[in-house]
Amino acid sequence: MAKHPVPTVVRVIRFFLRPVLMLVTKRDWQGMDNLPDGGFVLAPNHISHLDPFLISHFMLDNGIAPQFLAKDTLVSAKGFGWILRSAEQIPVYRSTTGAAESLRAAATAVEEGRVVTIYPEGTITRDPAAWPMSGRTGAVRVALMTGRPLVPLMQWGPQEILWPYAKRVRLFPRRTIHIRVGKPIDLSDLVDQELTEKVLHTATDRLMDSLTAMMSQVRGELPSTPRIDVHTLSRPKTNYQRRES
Repeated sequence: MAKHPVPTVVRVIRFFLRPVLMLVTKRDWQGMDNLPDGGFVLAPNHISHLDPFLISHFMLDNGIAPQFLAKDTLVSAKGFGWILRSAEQIPVYRSTTGAAESLRAAATAVEEGRVVTIYPEGTITRDPAAWPMSGRTGAVRVALMTGRPLVPLMQWGPQEILWPYAKRVRLFPRRTIHIRVGKPIDLSDLVDQELTEKVLHTATDRLMDSLTAMMSQVRGELPSTPRIDVHTLSRPKTNYQRRES
């Protein structure tokens, strides 16, 4: 049973897109028992422009109406923006005031029993090997504001179809989309504390550590370099160009 009614436009998109995804991908989905009842924050790593489609595929097949924080420029765009608005996606505004309003809207949705997906990195990873970067604090802030679970979702495989920031799509041979849903991040020691930057970064580090650990299990290796700081990142063009070629 869906945790929230699926908007009509999402059901129409799913009708056309799901058969395509079933054809061009294999699915290795594990950890669905860790999905809580009621509203919660779903926090996935971000490795491809295809992520929203593949994560939505996973969510809909598990009875969850997908609702993301989306850039305001996308939500306000002609044509495509109407689709996002009709799909009840939550716009994220870049100004400090606008960002705060976006998180309040996300918190309200979670309190209403919805599942809101927030990429903690805020952007597709710039790591040359596609490991998670450090995180921004939006996902944990909404979880702590509402007292609802913060659930990590690790995905690996979308980058084999469309590498980060690349333009060439590789649909065949079929790629396996690995998804691991982890247990909700334990924030019990932080719930009653003031939401200071220290508290938020402590919680965010736990989230990113969980995502990295799950990815390590799937990949059978550990990161060989320190985690990229999402606040000071610089895009390593040569690495991505070499992978795309």
